[in-house]
Parts: sequence; C-alpha cells; structure tokens
Amino acid sequence: MMTLNQKLYQLFANKAQQVTIEILSLGLGYTAVTTSDGGIGLSYTYFGDKKSCMVLNEHIDYEAKPASLLLKKIKSDNSVERSMALALINALNYDAALALPEDKDNHILYDTFKIGAQSKIAMVGFFGPLVRNFKEKKVSLEILDESRGLGHKQDFYHKLGNWAEVLMLTSTSILNQSTEEILANVSEKVKTVMLGPSTPMAAKAFEHLPVHMLAGTVPINKEKTIKAVRHGMGTPVLHKFSRKSYLSLI
Repeated sequence: MMTLNQKLYQLFANKAQQVTIEILSLGLGYTAVTTSDGGIGLSYTYFGDKKSCMVLNEHIDYEAKPASLLLKKIKSDNSVERSMALALINALNYDAALALPEDKDNHILYDTFKIGAQSKIAMVGFFGPLVRNFKEKKVSLEILDESRGLGHKQDFYHKLGNWAEVLMLTSTSILNQSTEEILANVSEKVKTVMLGPSTPMAAKAFEHLPVHMLAGTVPINKEKTIKAVRHGMGTPVLHKFSRKSYLSLI
C-alpha cells in the first residue's frame, strides 16, 4: 500500500468520525459521495478485472453511516472500494477545495510551469484537451496510458529521469497505487502536477513526494453532478457542473 493512501486516511480520520455519508453513487465513469456537512467529492471509478456481478469485497450500505466506515477503504485491496473512499476524501475536503483559486483555462498551469513550444512534457493518463493544445503549441509530449496502449513503462521512466521538464500525472494513479513508483523515477529538474477530478486538494498528503501543483475538480451543482455520475458521464460533462481549482505546492 502506498504511503500516500495512508496519509490521506490519517488526514481525514478525525473529520470522518464527525459526519455521515448521505449519497454514494458508484458510476461507470466516476464515483460521487456527498456528506452530511454539505460536502461532495468525485473519484474515477477504477475497475480491476471484473470477473462477476459483485465488484466489492462485501455488502455494506454506507449511506447514513459514519464516514469513517468508508474512509478506511482507501487502504483496501479492492480498487473500486479505493475509488469510493477517494471520492469520500474529496467530499470531506470540499470546503477547503471550494476556497481555492480557479484555473478555468489552464492559464495558471501553463504560466507556472512555463509551458511553450520548447517544453518537454511527460503525461501519465490521456488528457484529450491538453494533448490537443500541446500539439497546437508544438510542445514535445510523451504519454503513458496503459488502458489506451500508449507508451512503454520503462522507456517512459527513463525519460522522466533524463528528458522531461514537466510531469502531468493523473490522480487515477492513486487508485491503481502507482503514484509513488512513477514519482520515484523523476529527476530533480522535473516539475509535477497531479490532475483530474480524483485529485485530493490537500497539500499535506503530498509532503513526502516531489509534487508541485494539485489541479482538481470541485463540483458546484451537486444535483447535476450526481446525475451525470449515475448516467456514466465523464470529465467533459462533469466540468460543466464544477470549477477547476488549483493549489500550488511550490
């Protein structure tokens, strides 16, 4: 288990004992959790190999129960349970995330990391809008996304050590427990941003890692967000009902 998962658990353990879960919506694309204190959080729904109709380790009705019951599943060996727990973590952190500044069009991201035509960017996870924009800007880009068959892990890790200037790392890596392995391969010159709707906007969770910015998604319209999750929608739809927030760790 990653140290990151343990840190996330410890950071939110106290708050999780004080609130209950209202809604747990486990969608095909994303998972949403709402809490009794008004929080809402998202996480990618990370399926392992689905071998039967039962994708969880056990039957537990988390709704109307203390959030602490689900929080501990961030340490589970089941990736769907980890997905549910990460959505809860983002719900528990909702007020803090809501207070963060917005980076609607990624201008702050680009300015902070000085991204331009000469930049060398490594990307874990395929972020379509960013990929299109980088191609327009003639940015050099290497992508590792096993689900799409993009990149070769060892070649990519080699480039993290001797080529890349910026690493854009999907927070889905928290769910497949690869974050720390990936970051162990970056050179000191690489600046890293964790991004995507799963991103926990909590600086303390990343203190032991070379991460320089968190770029997450904070739902604003809760009802439409939950409906989109229930209907299997993905990031482009969820962004319509959310704001893109950032937290600089530099």
